[in-house]
Amino acid sequence: MATTTAISVSTLNGRHHKAALTIFMVIVVAHWAEHLVQAVQVYAWGWPLADARGVLGLPFPWLVTSEWMHYGYALIMLIGLVLLRKGFTGSSRTWWNISLGIQVWHHMEHLLLLLQKLSGLYLMGRPVPTSVLQLIWPRMELHLFYNAIVFAPMVVAMLLHRRAGSHAGATCTCAVAH
Repeated sequence: MATTTAISVSTLNGRHHKAALTIFMVIVVAHWAEHLVQAVQVYAWGWPLADARGVLGLPFPWLVTSEWMHYGYALIMLIGLVLLRKGFTGSSRTWWNISLGIQVWHHMEHLLLLLQKLSGLYLMGRPVPTSVLQLIWPRMELHLFYNAIVFAPMVVAMLLHRRAGSHAGATCTCAVAH
C-alpha cells in the first residue's frame, strides 16, 4: 500500500504535475472568486454582510455558514500544497513552502472555528465561532487577506517553476520553452 501511494505522489509530481497544478489552481481561483464576489456585494453594491454570500451562497445559503465547508476547503488547500510540493525545486520550492506555511496557519484557524461550532464553546465568550486573528479583523476581510497571502507566493512559485532554465532537478514537464 505504501509503495502505491509513493508511486502516485511521484507520478503526480512528475508527468502529471502540470495537469494537477492546473486542477488545483482552478479550485483555488474558484474559491478566490467567491470571496471577491462577496467583497463586491458588500463594498461596491452596499449589500448587508448577511446577504452577501458570493455566487454559490446565493442559491445555497447554508454554504456560507457551514464551518464544515470552509474547513474542507482549507484542508483541500493544505493537502494540495503538500502533495504538489515535491514537483517544485529551487526558488520555486521556497515560494511554494511560504504558501504552504501560511496555509498551515489558515487551516489551524479553520479547525479552531470548526471545533467551536461543534462544541458550542466560542473563543473568549464571543457569540459566534471566532478565529484568533478574527479578534482583530472582521471575518470577511480576514479571509480575503488569508487567501491573498496564500495565493501570492503560490503564483510566484508557479511562475518560477514554469520558467525554462529554472527547472533544475524537477521531474515534471511544466517548464515552458521560450
